[in-house]
Amino acid sequence: MPEQLQPRIGQLVTVLRGKDEGTHAVIVALVDERFVMIADGHKRKAQEPKKKNLLHLALHPQVSEEVADSLRESGSVTNGKLRFAIQKYIQRKGE
Repeated sequence: MPEQLQPRIGQLVTVLRGKDEGTHAVIVALVDERFVMIADGHKRKAQEPKKKNLLHLALHPQVSEEVADSLRESGSVTNGKLRFAIQKYIQRKGE
């Protein structure tokens, strides 16, 4: 299987497996080469991100610089910022 995009903090993903299947989220932390922590600011808050296997996510080329900068500078991100990044991505995609 060809290696997909390298996961990056602030990157938008679509959940492919599990009860959140079909939802969009943002990578808020990298755990190791197999797992990342994701949050969407709505059901899955930034304070309690979900650990997900990369095989269960579709990584998108879009990276939210606002989310990445916020995590780099303060180590946290607001739920509003996550929701805004996802909303912006969905609008750009035309869903």
